[in-house]
Amino acid sequence: MSKTLVVVGAGPGLGMGVARAFGLQGFRVGLIARTESKLHTLVAELADLGITAAAFPADIRDRDALTTALAAVADTLGPIDVLEYSPSPTGPITHAARTTVDSVTAQFELHVLGAVTAVGHVLPQMLARGDGTLLLTTGVSSTIPAPFLANVGMAMAGLRNWAHTLHAELKPQGIHVGTVTIASGITPGGEADPDAIGARYYSMYQQRNRIEEVIGDLDAFRSLVTRTGGHGTPVGV
Repeated sequence: MSKTLVVVGAGPGLGMGVARAFGLQGFRVGLIARTESKLHTLVAELADLGITAAAFPADIRDRDALTTALAAVADTLGPIDVLEYSPSPTGPITHAARTTVDSVTAQFELHVLGAVTAVGHVLPQMLARGDGTLLLTTGVSSTIPAPFLANVGMAMAGLRNWAHTLHAELKPQGIHVGTVTIASGITPGGEADPDAIGARYYSMYQQRNRIEEVIGDLDAFRSLVTRTGGHGTPVGV
C-alpha cells in the first residue's frame, strides 16, 4: 500500500530532494509552504517524474493554517506516514549582542512552534497505528554556537534538543524520530546535492537505526567561527 510523506517548508532545494527520494519509492507527497504558485511548480515537476503530489499552501507561523493544511494532506493523499519539517530561516538574523526578544520570537515561531504544531497534529494518528516517522531539520547553528547566527541558533538548538527527547520517548511506541543537521550550502553535486540529501533522509526512514545525520563538515564551520571571532558569513544556517 502506498504511503504518504508531507514536507513542511517545501522548497526547490532540500524539500524537493526529500520529495523526490520518497516519491520515487512510491510515496504520495504533500507539499506545504506559503506561496501557492511556487508549490504548484514543484508539484508539476514531481508529476513529470510519475510522483503523485499535491500542494497545500499555508503560512507555517499561522498554527491554525498549518493544522488545516496537514488535515487536507491526510484527506487528499491518505494518513501521513512521514513528516519532514524543514522551513528556511526568514526574517532578520542577529548577532548575539544584538539579539532581541522580537528577533528570537520570530525564529522560534517558525522553527520550534511550527514543528511542535505539525508534530502535535500528526502524532496521535501515528501512535494509534503504532508506526510513523518524524524527520526534523536544523542547521549547523543548532550544534555549534555562532555569534552571527545567534537568534537562529537559539531556535535550531531548541528544535534539535526536542527531536532527541522525542526520539527517546517515542521509539518504544513504534515512532521513529530523526534530526538532520545541514552544515553546508545546498548545491548540485556532492554530499550537499538535494538528491543526495534526500537519499539520506530516506535511509533514516528505512533503517530507523539512528537519531541524527549531519550533512557537511562541522569541524570546518567550527574553525570558521574561531577564525572570524564569531563574525563569519552565514553558510548552511
